Amino acid sequence: MTIKLGVPSKGRLMEKTFDWFGARGVQLSRTGSDREYAGAVEGVDGVELVLLSAGEIPRELAAGRIHLGVTGTDLIREKLGQWEQQVQELAELGFGHADLIIAVPGCWADVDTLDDLDAAAAAFRAEHGFRLRIATKYHRLVREYLMDAGVADYQLVDSQGATEGTIKNLTAEAVADITSTGDTLRANHLKILDDAVVLQSQATLFRSRVAQMTDAERGGMAALLETLGLGG
Repeated sequence: MTIKLGVPSKGRLMEKTFDWFGARGVQLSRTGSDREYAGAVEGVDGVELVLLSAGEIPRELAAGRIHLGVTGTDLIREKLGQWEQQVQELAELGFGHADLIIAVPGCWADVDTLDDLDAAAAAFRAEHGFRLRIATKYHRLVREYLMDAGVADYQLVDSQGATEGTIKNLTAEAVADITSTGDTLRANHLKILDDAVVLQSQATLFRSRVAQMTDAERGGMAALLETLGLGG
């Protein structure tokens, strides 16, 4: 039996994850072609590399099918209800930084805060007869954040693609999305509300709280974490 480590299967997240582990004496590598999701681990025994999309890793951790996984804080908290009961945060990796924010059209001169958004949403509903639409794929996080802020007259509409374009396409009036630089928002003439950073996310190493382990696997986990400088 082996410890299964889930890592993003492509792009900068995979490369940066490989670099982070490599700097700590654990060499991760992809084997085969780009179409094959196979990998190798050197520097510690009893660990299997599982290459997955970053969005799949929270589910696999929660199901106990992998023991460790690297993914964004945003994905863990969005996809897993009561996430702290299902996974343990072991280490922030220092890359993949992005903020989940709420943004509105730049021409909304009087809307700069969540209180302003609440007032604008009430006025919008009175004028149009339906709730102001906020396009996002982060329904859980955004709903909880707006509830805590007391914003009421809105509806979330699902957007799995180019969220910033939904306003131009007249399918939403505001957006809640991940941004690292804000360039795409500005290019689409959107502005971030002053007090609407819902979550600051980065790539993080998580441990499944529900994955079953034999005594040998517990020993392997302790050895791996010791090698990574994360204790036993």
